[in-house]
Formats: sequence, C-alpha cells, structure tokens
Amino acid sequence: MTKASRTSSSPANSGAVQRYWFKQKRYGYGAAPSSWQGWALTVAYVVVLTAMSTWLAERAVRGESSIVTFIALVTIVTLIFLAIVWRTTEGGWRWRWGDD
Repeated sequence: MTKASRTSSSPANSGAVQRYWFKQKRYGYGAAPSSWQGWALTVAYVVVLTAMSTWLAERAVRGESSIVTFIALVTIVTLIFLAIVWRTTEGGWRWRWGDD
C-alpha cells in the first residue's frame, strides 16, 4: 500500500483503492488539495459561498435580508466541506512544525 492510496474496508468496495484528495500541510493545521477532486471540491465550496453572498446582498437591497439564515447556511455548507476534507486527507489533521 502506498502513501497516496488506501484500500476501502467496506464489503461493497472490497479491493477498491481510494485516492486521497487532500494532503496535510507542512506547517500549521489543516490540509491542501492534492488531486483534481480536491480542487473541484474547493472551487465548488467557493462558488456556493459566493452565490449565497450574492443572494444575501440582493435580499438586503429589497429589505428582506436575514443574516441569521445566511450564517446558518454558511455553517452547514462549511461543516459538510470540512467533513469531506477530513475524510479524504492523507495523514490526518494535527499541528505540524515542518519537520514531521
């Protein structure tokens, strides 16, 4: 088994190889995209947040804006994004000082 792949333990995918979409950061905490799937997910996340911001701005002009709804939606989308990133990161998340 290589660092870039792992086998899935689910019976439906027995023998299937899963590629990591993100790699751990060398310094600090978190991950960065390392495959086209990781980049696509990151771009989709930014597009969704931009669309939601545009939606809020348009509603604010009409006086129908609800910041609480916007914050709730951003929180939900962000938690989904982080869950996917966490599950598809090689080496997991922890604080790194560069010499790990």
